[in-house]
Amino acid sequence: MRGPVGGRWELFGGLVRAAGRGDAVSRHELLSVRGRNVAWLVPLLMLTCIAVADVATDVFQIIAWTVLVPGVAAAICSVWSTAVFAMLSVVVYLLADMVWKHREETGLAGLMLVVLGGAIAVVAAGFRVGGERRMLHMRDIADTTRRTVLRPLPVGFGGMDHAAVYLAADSEARVGGDFYDIQPGPHGTRVLVGDVQGKGLGAVETAAALLGTFREAGYHEPDLATVAERLEIRMVRHRAHTAALGRSDGDRFATAVLIGFSPGLPDVVEAVVFGHEPPLAVGPRGVRVLPVVGGLPLGMAELAPTGRSGTPPVHRLRLAEDETLLLVTDGVTEARDPAGVFYRPADDIAPAVAADARSAAPTRLVSLVRDGTLRHCRGRVADDTTVFAVRRTSGGREPGADG
Repeated sequence: MRGPVGGRWELFGGLVRAAGRGDAVSRHELLSVRGRNVAWLVPLLMLTCIAVADVATDVFQIIAWTVLVPGVAAAICSVWSTAVFAMLSVVVYLLADMVWKHREETGLAGLMLVVLGGAIAVVAAGFRVGGERRMLHMRDIADTTRRTVLRPLPVGFGGMDHAAVYLAADSEARVGGDFYDIQPGPHGTRVLVGDVQGKGLGAVETAAALLGTFREAGYHEPDLATVAERLEIRMVRHRAHTAALGRSDGDRFATAVLIGFSPGLPDVVEAVVFGHEPPLAVGPRGVRVLPVVGGLPLGMAELAPTGRSGTPPVHRLRLAEDETLLLVTDGVTEARDPAGVFYRPADDIAPAVAADARSAAPTRLVSLVRDGTLRHCRGRVADDTTVFAVRRTSGGREPGADG
């Protein structure tokens, strides 16, 4: 259960992330009340205050400040709203200059300044809105790419209760080198979570290649070791292809964890670790690290000592039915606080599960780790971050052969 401090951190983190993105969606979120955009209230309040102050005081002439109103509107309002405030500024200026007449007239120079300022604000709003539309279009493309690489997983897919949180280090790209998937098949349900070295579109392309191979091999191959070998071969082939194209990212590798849930074995899982953080088992009895000996990352099997296979071994491990597997990428384990201390997810998970065993459920577990990571690094995500939790569904339904 989150305390008041955790709740405040979650709210603060959400505001920081929304304000920090600096895009149209963020401004809409921050300047909306119950889904209605109230950005126009800001320049309206400003114009009202200027008019009232000009009438109420004789110390200095403040009405010329109306030139600032359309400029503020240009930053947060639509083009039409900006044009309306530009005209309102001229009207208020003329009222003060010709109707109220509680001081000397400001003259034509002041009026021209307000008119010119309004015209410039309308043009600036047009450029801003056009740029935002292009940005939102690119964002839609990035979201489509993300859904293609990290396909949505149905509830209960493959007989698994699962949840995932993905935070891209590049908030504009919204997708990076982290990847995860669940693949049910006739030989059980397989799970893959990994992290491609590096960032950018090259990392996304590599992740897509590995996921494509996993979805086919994970369905057809009866042996998890064969699935692991297929992933290694795909990584080597992909590197050779990018190198042949003359690209500088032809030496990428990927860390990953491959998990197999076999039919008829409710308390056993198989695991292959390619240079990745080992999974955590989280349940009512606490948190434990699965005793897995990790091998080399995908794409580096050739560096294995002579006489040894470059593919990591398959480990058969005990996993209670009420335990959840937690898999994270280095965006979590390498998150640092201002003092440079690394984040340890178990420090947050253990007391939460001890206080409420329901915290081990995948949805609550990934939220707990996400909030802890953002709190620890003060919202500054330096690397792509994935938190993935999975366990067999209650009721013991066997993995299906669909998907």
